[in-house]
Amino acid sequence: MGTTTRTRYVLIGAGNRCEMYITSMLGDHSNVAELVALADTNPGRIEYYQDVVEQTFGERLGAFDPEELDSFIREHSIDRVIITTPDYTHASLICTSMYAGADVIVEKPLTIDAESTARIAQAMTDTGREVIVAFNYRYSPRNTALKKAIDDGLIGQVTSIDFNWMLDTVHGADYFRRWHRLKENSGGLLIHKSSHHFDLVNWWIDDSPKSVFAAGGLKFYGPKNAESRGLAAHERGTHEFSDQEPFDLDLRSDERLEKLYLANEHFDGYRRDQGVFNGEISIEDNLSLTVQYDKGPILSYSLNAHSPWEGYRVAINGTEGRLELDVVERAAVLPAAGGRPVDPSFSDDGQSSKIRAKGERLVVQRHWQEAEEIPIINSDGSHGGGDKLLLEELFEGRQADAYSRQAGFLDGARAIAVGICGNKSLETGALVDVTSAGLGVNLSSIEKVQV
Repeated sequence: MGTTTRTRYVLIGAGNRCEMYITSMLGDHSNVAELVALADTNPGRIEYYQDVVEQTFGERLGAFDPEELDSFIREHSIDRVIITTPDYTHASLICTSMYAGADVIVEKPLTIDAESTARIAQAMTDTGREVIVAFNYRYSPRNTALKKAIDDGLIGQVTSIDFNWMLDTVHGADYFRRWHRLKENSGGLLIHKSSHHFDLVNWWIDDSPKSVFAAGGLKFYGPKNAESRGLAAHERGTHEFSDQEPFDLDLRSDERLEKLYLANEHFDGYRRDQGVFNGEISIEDNLSLTVQYDKGPILSYSLNAHSPWEGYRVAINGTEGRLELDVVERAAVLPAAGGRPVDPSFSDDGQSSKIRAKGERLVVQRHWQEAEEIPIINSDGSHGGGDKLLLEELFEGRQADAYSRQAGFLDGARAIAVGICGNKSLETGALVDVTSAGLGVNLSSIEKVQV
């Protein structure tokens, strides 16, 4: 019997998000994936994961400086690069990887602006390499169930979408502690977080955004808002003061965060626990958009980053009825929760009550008929088992999928196009045509990049 040739990987970005990929390549998918090395600008975070790997799998990985990416790919015959670094670094790392001869898997968003999107598009043309964007929300059973209902024609032709996303005062606040708080790093929540949501809409209705109008601002976090409400504005959450605030994240309260970030600050000065009411914050916490699509549907979207509960509500209106998906990921943030930055989609601390309970419900109601609930079938693991499906496709190869869940470059570009144009609309107060954004790619192209 012959042996299976394993795909050779390197992973860049030893932050919180990378562990899912590391354990998958060294565990469930080690028969087809070989993780050769890790890279990060902070050697302490590399050492943290080396310890995790050694304790769990009994081995150590290679390591290199991200500046050496080009030469490392060439010298070690790397097939694929996984990128889990801050958003503003994505484009450079993607392009370097492709020109060096490797394909790319990148965490969302693809990148943060039109110029860098065009750079990636050109690199793909020049090299013929592939880019996969890890949109794990597509694989969540509830989102797939909604996609199937639309594809099955249960509501006829889609005419409009109402989409409201609530980030709570644990998860939402965390974007205002980290590097995301500066728009130059993340593109703001319209790109960093909302690219997930815009991708869902694009995928659900199989359409491309045509024009965007946005409104919003920083209305809750930041020093000015704290001053107007008489709130304390600590420089950081890890401190020795007796007056610990609910929004303070003390890194010492979480062993993993302490080892990964607090213990390694001396290498680069990065603070994971900046005060949400202190210092420079250039992103918005309240946002509203109207998006016109090529085939006619209109999206009305809102994002709030200081909600007392977390989840989302989406309604798809069609010529023959309406679909409604209601999701509560965390029903309440109680004082005892503190500032620990737990994404409720990865946890079970739903804080359910009789009034609001953690859960999900998909309903269809056709014209002249009563409402019916559509079953959502979950499995084990985060996002209802969706992350497991995502990883299987990434490492085992693309499977026959009626819902085309694996996302390529064009999907990534379509998702951030809404945020890029939304940011421009926020600056100008005007409606922004997507074709004028300078993305370097025709988003309406029927030729999707094969991944």
